[in-house]
Amino acid sequence: MVSTPSIAGSESGIVRERPFQLLLLINVLPPLGTALLSPVLGSLVEPLGASTANVGLLMSAFTGPAVVVIPIAGVIADRYGRRPVLVFGLVWFGLTGTAIAFVSTFTTALVLRLLQGIGFAALTPIIITSLGDLYSGTKEATAQGLRFTGSGLSQTVFPLIAGVLVGFAWQYPFLLYAIAFPIAAVVYLRFEEPMDDDAKGGSGDDLRTQLADLRSLVAHRRAWTIVVARGTANLAWFGFLTYNSIVVVDVLGGTPAQAGVLAALASLTYALAATQTGRISAVFDDRLYPLIAANASMGAGIGLVFLATALPLAALGVILMGAGFGIVLSIYRSIVTDLAPPELRGGLVSLSEGTGRASATLTPILMGGAIAVASSWLGFVPAVRAVGVATGVFGAVVGIGCLVLMSRAPPIRLDG
Repeated sequence: MVSTPSIAGSESGIVRERPFQLLLLINVLPPLGTALLSPVLGSLVEPLGASTANVGLLMSAFTGPAVVVIPIAGVIADRYGRRPVLVFGLVWFGLTGTAIAFVSTFTTALVLRLLQGIGFAALTPIIITSLGDLYSGTKEATAQGLRFTGSGLSQTVFPLIAGVLVGFAWQYPFLLYAIAFPIAAVVYLRFEEPMDDDAKGGSGDDLRTQLADLRSLVAHRRAWTIVVARGTANLAWFGFLTYNSIVVVDVLGGTPAQAGVLAALASLTYALAATQTGRISAVFDDRLYPLIAANASMGAGIGLVFLATALPLAALGVILMGAGFGIVLSIYRSIVTDLAPPELRGGLVSLSEGTGRASATLTPILMGGAIAVASSWLGFVPAVRAVGVATGVFGAVVGIGCLVLMSRAPPIRLDG
């Protein structure tokens, strides 16, 4: 009997494998760190004693610590295994997130969000690393794509639930983070460590030697270029998330509901595009060309969003951007896990994800500063358009430049 390949390609059968199912289950949580708060931030101003100017710090407080903690989590996972770090991350993420429902001050909520960011750092990078431990080749690329698809669906469904719950009480959306506890129990009982015992701790090396090996790996042009490219991929995405409502409401004269539709469209588009990662990896011997096309699609897409004169044009831009984002991040993560040996894989993946979090944290700040400066001599709307387009162009140029440099770099060889 000949099986018919699914929409995700010939390797989509991995969805029936228990290790992959458990990693997908874990992957439900990390996207909720920011997505769950997006529709409820305005409802937190009065009960927490915040202001419309500073309530956004609840987002930055979550993403900021991950920049520092993610590389540490990767090194720990390389020394002691993936499973303990994942279980800790789930429990800590759920505990600190749920606790926000029981506080009454903005300062306490900020502290808890900072702590929750530590839990995030122990989840996404280690999930990506574990997929690299379990699979290789087209199968691994398919796994990374389907994981990213799961992230997109999680970011679509749970914010809708949070938007309903906040209508009953501002605390209720934070109780959704409690799903981390049963997931942690299942992972503790059923998830088998994907890392070989011989690979842990760099085959017995001390921490100093392990870090020296990681520095040597990152010094290779093939490695540092993909780490930088991973960071630039977030410029378009977080630029869009930050200014989507401003573009729709203040520039195009739309409504917040229409801005929400565009955000949902972006998430669904990248979720669907990510399912095609395995097919693309199987069709192209060299993934350079689809990656260049995807980076160009992201840059052109966000440019069209900021230049749009009507919502249908903005929607077209969102589709272009989302498609590029889903393909780029899935393939980047597949490449990164392929570059490192098992004993250094967690460290390299975590450095790569750390640049992504740094980009996510800095993009809204830098764009806001640029718009403030440009507004004084261009006016607000032209400044928003100009900065948005510049962000897309910069991200695409740097991303494509890194890809070209990587493609011309010699293979990585580590001594010993």
